[in-house]
Amino acid sequence: MIQPPLAIAKLITLALSLAVAYLAYHGYRRNGSEPMLYVSVGFVFIGAGAICEGLIYLVFDTSIESAGLIQALLVSSGMLLVLASLRK
Repeated sequence: MIQPPLAIAKLITLALSLAVAYLAYHGYRRNGSEPMLYVSVGFVFIGAGAICEGLIYLVFDTSIESAGLIQALLVSSGMLLVLASLRK
C-alpha cells in the first residue's frame, strides 16, 4: 500500500510537470517554436514517470525493480526530449 505522504509528493510532482508542459505547449502554439514542443512532451513523460512506478507496482503486481525500470525509462525519455530542445 502506498503511503499518503509519498502519494501526495508524487501528485505534486505530476501537477508541476503538467503545468510546465502546458506552459511550454502554449509557448509552442503562440510562437511556433519547435523546441518548446519538445519541452512540453518531455515534461509529460517526466510527470508520467513520477506516478507510474507505484501504479505499475500495485495494479500489475510486478516487482519493484520492474516498476522502477519503467519509471526510469519514462523519466529518461522525458529528459532526452528536454535535452533535444536545448540543442535546437
